[in-house]
Amino acid sequence: MKDDSKIGLLEAVSIGIGGMVGGGIFAVLGLAVSLAKGATSAAFLIAGALALITAYSYSRLSVAYPDKGGTVRFVNEGFGRTVFSGGINNLLWISYIIMLALYASAFGSYAPNLYSLTGDKAADFHIYASGIIVLATAINFYSVKVVGEIEDYVVGIKLLILLGFIGVGIAGLAGNPNLGQLAVENWKDPIQIVTGGMVIFVAYEGFELIANAVPDMKNPERNIPRAYGYSVVFVILLYVVIAAVTVGSLPFKQIAEAQDYALAEAARPMLGQIGFTIITIAAMISTFSAINASLYGGTRVNYEIAKDDELPRELTSKLWNQPVGLLITSVLTLVLTNLLNLESISTSGSVGFLLIFAVVNLACFRLAKQINGNRALSLAGFLLCSLATGTLLVQQFSTNPVGVVAAVSVILACFLMEWIYKRTETP
Repeated sequence: MKDDSKIGLLEAVSIGIGGMVGGGIFAVLGLAVSLAKGATSAAFLIAGALALITAYSYSRLSVAYPDKGGTVRFVNEGFGRTVFSGGINNLLWISYIIMLALYASAFGSYAPNLYSLTGDKAADFHIYASGIIVLATAINFYSVKVVGEIEDYVVGIKLLILLGFIGVGIAGLAGNPNLGQLAVENWKDPIQIVTGGMVIFVAYEGFELIANAVPDMKNPERNIPRAYGYSVVFVILLYVVIAAVTVGSLPFKQIAEAQDYALAEAARPMLGQIGFTIITIAAMISTFSAINASLYGGTRVNYEIAKDDELPRELTSKLWNQPVGLLITSVLTLVLTNLLNLESISTSGSVGFLLIFAVVNLACFRLAKQINGNRALSLAGFLLCSLATGTLLVQQFSTNPVGVVAAVSVILACFLMEWIYKRTETP
């Protein structure tokens, strides 16, 4: 008898693509262009290559340890339930909150272009960004099923719009005077290109959501590696082409002026105001769905960490039929969204996930014999993620010290929180 409750390869790939192509590309495209200029596609390619190597470690660990806890389980298997593993898992939860702030910031940047509430763009940003967090929180408290239904529809809609943008954009590049911006002489130096790729690395982090769905997957030995590989490769190609179309369509100055909503601005030369409006609506739909899904994912991570006694067990208690961590996650997201700018949020998120992925790669390396993994590949993933984290922190400190201080402070706070909890918990 066929088991229709199980997730097939196509659904698993959709989870990975949906997790990556959430609000990330809408939020960070303009930032990527400002950092890498003509080499924006190369920056996305570098970040994608790192994601693909890490996806290998995730695939081996997912086959060996199928668990809805996903990354939390992998870290605990690799390092035991120690202060280190607890600190990394806390960082995963906080990184979800940072991603939520990124998506909310993107929503707040795009929405005023459709309808201004106050006539003041800064005020509109805070109203829209805060309002969408409150709305998504209410939906999550009301029904997790509704969150899933929203995602089922939105993944297809946003992919169709982005693929349409690519199709029209490529057709419109012929004869465009800005096409020369893609030439190598308009590329930043290699270090800046790598830094650009690492700052926008958050646009790829969503592939790890596949791990949470593994226990419900059909034929996991065969489908898990393919789901990770297909989804990451598809998104790399999607991002690289979108970046090329954007840089080839608009002058750098215009992209910089519209940095927070660059993708919508890039649609204007091709389709006029209609194209701008369509991409703006797509961005709002995508970021809203990403907030919905990330609130659920972040709450789930918080619950799993508390269940494993790495955070107080009180966080497994319910509030209006949902874990109390949902409210805590939402409040922290509101604070972060209204305190930091987009670049600082993106830097903090990228540093957090690069460090988490370095640890997951190292866990795969340490468990290679048990999980039949390739030690050389997982070690390369660990070293490259570690190197990327260091490069990002050093390079961003001169131009974005607030983002670096925020990132380092978050990491230290996560480990301090875990150390205090381990010292004070009842044996």
